[in-house]
Order: sequence, then C-alpha cells, then structure tokens
Amino acid sequence: MSVKRYELSDAQWQRIASLLPGKVADPGRSGTDNRLFVNGCLWVLRSGAHWCDLPERYGKWKSVHRRFSRWCHAGVWERVFDALTADRDNHYLMIDSTIVRAHQHAANRKRGACDQALGRSRGGLTTKVHMLADALGRPLRFILTPGQTGDITQAPALLQGQSGNAVLADKAYDSNALRAIIAEMGAEAVIPSNRSRKVAIPHDPIAYKHRNRIERCFGRLKHFRRFATRYDRRSIHFAGFIHLAAAMIWLR
Repeated sequence: MSVKRYELSDAQWQRIASLLPGKVADPGRSGTDNRLFVNGCLWVLRSGAHWCDLPERYGKWKSVHRRFSRWCHAGVWERVFDALTADRDNHYLMIDSTIVRAHQHAANRKRGACDQALGRSRGGLTTKVHMLADALGRPLRFILTPGQTGDITQAPALLQGQSGNAVLADKAYDSNALRAIIAEMGAEAVIPSNRSRKVAIPHDPIAYKHRNRIERCFGRLKHFRRFATRYDRRSIHFAGFIHLAAAMIWLR
C-alpha cells in the first residue's frame, strides 16, 4: 500500500488501530474505514485547509467532519493520545505554554467566546495552549485557556497526579505555591528565580538546559497548520486536532 503525504504508515497504523472505535468486534455500528478516516483528518490537520477541500479519496467531507466531531465529543482522540503516552520518561517533567492566533473563521462567534478558550492578548484574539511534557520533550497533557491567561495558573492542573524527579519551567512559573506543590510530589523545582525575588532561589543549570526540548516540541506541533493557527470555533474541535497532532509526535 502506497502512503501518500500526511498519511499514516503501516507501522503507525498498527499501533493505534486497536485503540479506535468502530471495529467489527465492537458493539454498535462498525466504522466504514477507520484508517482512511484518520488519514483524512490528518490531511486537514496538516494542510490547514477547509473541510470542504478534503480530497475525494477520503470520502464526502461532510461525513468525515461529522465523524471527526463525534469522536471529539466522545473523547476518542484524547484516549488514543493517553494510551500512547504510557511509555513516558518521567525523569524530568516540563511545563510551558504557547499562544495560538485565532483565524477570523474561529473569531467570528459573537457570544460564548470565553467558554471556547478565546481571549484578547497582544496577538489579538488568541488561545493559549498549556502543555506538560516528559524528559524527551514529548507531550503528556494539554489545557486550553483564553490567550491572556497567565501561565502559572494552569501549572497545578498540569502536574496533578504526575510523578518525576524534577519539574523544569521558566521564570513565569516561579512562585512559592507552585514550588510547594512540586515538593509535595517529591520532585525538585528547576525554575529560575524571578527578578522580583529579593533572595534568588538556586536551581540546577545543567538540568535546566533540557527545558529547550518542550520548546522544540511546540515547534514540531506547529508544523501542523491547524495547531499553528486556530480555525475551529469550538474548543472541543481544536482540542481534538491538538491530541491528534500530539499522537503523531508519539508515533514518530
């Protein structure tokens, strides 16, 4: 089987095939072709094109979009991503965030924008993607907020239930409260002190050098155009694309 651009290889497909609903052995209606459907979603994710521009080989675009939406609401993309992250490296945990500019197609919602993780920041109407990553710079967890939300506000939720030897973060995460949470985890806080601190708290500069891995991870994720720019009005659809993009990082 020839693999077209943006599509799953045979090895990648074998790793996720059993995680998807609609198999013959599953209760209810069987999916027409899960691999073709996922490849269609990947084409939209990577290209950033309108759903209506989906190539005919993937089927009717309305049917593919409807099925993508159903899987978003059912949490399928997140479950696939979570299953792939089981083989993580917890030596270090890293937290950071990035701003994603909302396209006018996502920004023309008159009401309920706050409920859809859209807000005003320096870049205009934006969404902030908060991420937790493992020691190899692979994504482990995401939280979406309006773009003006402070980085540190989501750190406790990102770290909840996690374990590791150290937590790496930049100066934006320097707070006594977060350091206490990290200490309760039994981990070391590798966080440079903010300039506002009267007495700087030392950190491990060698370990801190590894923090660039989470920044490189954001760079890889932004190769997917529907991550780099938010085109989706509803945050649940944007989150679905994020988890699909993150799953592809783990499938490499």
